[in-house]
Amino acid sequence: SMANAPEDDVPSRYSRTERTTYSRYSRDANSSGSSLPSNTLEKRIEELERELAKERQENARLMKMAQDKEELIGKLKEEIDLLNR
Repeated sequence: SMANAPEDDVPSRYSRTERTTYSRYSRDANSSGSSLPSNTLEKRIEELERELAKERQENARLMKMAQDKEELIGKLKEEIDLLNR
């Protein structure tokens, strides 16, 4: 059933790349009659989940850096305003 689902039906928490990858693996598993052993697929899923966790951690780190920089920019603008007065 998942093999025929359009990308929009896959939960929105996945990025387009992840949805495409997920759909492809799902389709391959369904259409091939499970030619890959389930433990191979489970290992691949675990590997992808670890990779996703790392990417999310990196994303959170970058977002924090961006917020910190925005705060610093705001403080420096205030300081410049004070100096100009």
